[in-house]
Amino acid sequence: MSSMDKNISPAVIKRLPRYYRYLGALKAKNITRISSKELSERMKVTASQIRQDLNNFGGFGQQGYGYNVENLYVEIGKILGLDKSNQMIIVGAGNLGQALANYQDFNNNSIGFQVIALFDVNPKLIGITVHGVEVHDIDDMEEFIKNHEIKIAALTLPQDQAPKIAKELASWGIKGFWNFAPVDLTLPDSVTVENVHLAESLMTLTYNIHSREDNEDTGE
Repeated sequence: MSSMDKNISPAVIKRLPRYYRYLGALKAKNITRISSKELSERMKVTASQIRQDLNNFGGFGQQGYGYNVENLYVEIGKILGLDKSNQMIIVGAGNLGQALANYQDFNNNSIGFQVIALFDVNPKLIGITVHGVEVHDIDDMEEFIKNHEIKIAALTLPQDQAPKIAKELASWGIKGFWNFAPVDLTLPDSVTVENVHLAESLMTLTYNIHSREDNEDTGE
């Protein structure tokens, strides 16, 4: 059963990659089965929450046995679409774009993503390769997307460029954006955007640090 078969809470969907990561670590240690209680202790999520989450997709557990780690890992991977080939491009081949292209998890068989091209306007970058992936001229992007039927684009662009380029990409067939640009994108409802705003994440971190320090100082 896929997450599209019924109305699954976004919070549940956001927890699935974490389940997948923990199960992958268990699999690497040759652990073949685990109970919801044991998994909850590792993940700091209640056992009932784990059971409720997985029951959205059929459950997968067996009474008195728990979960088969390999089977659950494979099934969650299917729910997340990792059993399919998800080719993606990176738009913006600066430091962040190159770091993403070098990200080792894109270059093994454990997840279904493959970066097949980077694009940039800088003539000094066009033609170089990053982890075996070529940087192309951004003017060639429309033809490349259509020829390769690309559906995912990572945006590592300046704030002022991202909205315009995102709209063009969507019109050329991109269905999902991994957006690292510090700006909200206004796109059709048929397009999915996953924002990764690094500065906002860091601000949340500093808030929590200083909030705890203030509470300690006041004895709360």
